[in-house]
Amino acid sequence: MARTGDNVVVSSMKLEKLLCMKGGKGEGSYASNSQAQALHARSMLHLLEETLDRVHLHSPEFPFQVADLGCSSGNNTIHIIDVIIKHMSKRFESSGLEPPEFSAFFSDLPSNDFNTLFQLLPPPANYGGSMEECLAASGVFDFQSIFLRCAEWVDAVPECVLDKRSAAYNKGRVFIHDASESTTNAYRKQFQADLAGFLSARSQEMKSGGSMFLVCLGRTSADPTDQGGAGHLFGTHFQDAWDDLVQEGLITSEKRDSFNIPVYAPSLQDFREVVEADGSFAIDKLEVFKGGSPLVVSHPDNAAEVSRAMANSCRSVVGVLVDAHIGDGLSEELFSRVEHRAKSHAKELLEKLQFFHIVASLSFA
Repeated sequence: MARTGDNVVVSSMKLEKLLCMKGGKGEGSYASNSQAQALHARSMLHLLEETLDRVHLHSPEFPFQVADLGCSSGNNTIHIIDVIIKHMSKRFESSGLEPPEFSAFFSDLPSNDFNTLFQLLPPPANYGGSMEECLAASGVFDFQSIFLRCAEWVDAVPECVLDKRSAAYNKGRVFIHDASESTTNAYRKQFQADLAGFLSARSQEMKSGGSMFLVCLGRTSADPTDQGGAGHLFGTHFQDAWDDLVQEGLITSEKRDSFNIPVYAPSLQDFREVVEADGSFAIDKLEVFKGGSPLVVSHPDNAAEVSRAMANSCRSVVGVLVDAHIGDGLSEELFSRVEHRAKSHAKELLEKLQFFHIVASLSFA
């Protein structure tokens, strides 16, 4: 996330491959499984508001622009925009100024489910103007500073991870949790290269005195083969479900091994090295923030509900990739097995499936 003089931009790293959360409103969609992300985002609202408090108040004649450049299709996107508008309105009013017009811009990959996102918007009358006027609005951002949200994706699966001749070949696995050191190092280099490119691009847009507030998936372990919460989500029952399909002859082992999730949870050191090497930004704050579990259940003692939440949470994130790799029918089989396997580990999942995020506040040097 990042802020601008009187513009706020929420964004995600540009992806080289088409990656998106699962659309629609079905049980396995992102919209139906983003409650946990919304709770995590709300737990960090005080950090967002600290950043907003540093935004300079300009003449209310100019609109205050908010842009989410990686909006996906869940309620958390709408909630964050609402928080920004209400917080800045109070700041203007407390300074004796009339709140300006607010413009919100939503952007993501072409395959994003914008229909579901726009159905979550409050009635236009709540903020003034018609929906047609909102959708037709355009503007230019003046990046005095940026407010940005980073996704957990890396731009691409490193080529060596899929190369049978490479020491980094991730044979028998679909994720890097408990993988070899060579494999995890390849992902680490990919993440750092992506972040370096991201910082370089932002530094060209920003003016002196600008700042960025970034939140991305992270880990507490110094060992990159221990991917923490992401490891529990993608490296245990999900991995075993792929193995089930291979053992039952539904897919070949080569088909499984050619699928790897492009996700890497960095450590603070992974992150710090890139920022310091880039040299464009000074680190004001860099810490690990406990985000909590991605599983939201009404009855934690109900193993069936917990296992279903596990399968749906997993599917909402990587379901689109799985569908593209093995087809919708086998994808259904895969996530059915994830749910079945998770059922006997429901208590363990609730206790151990916890996500951590890296929170970084950077000043443009």
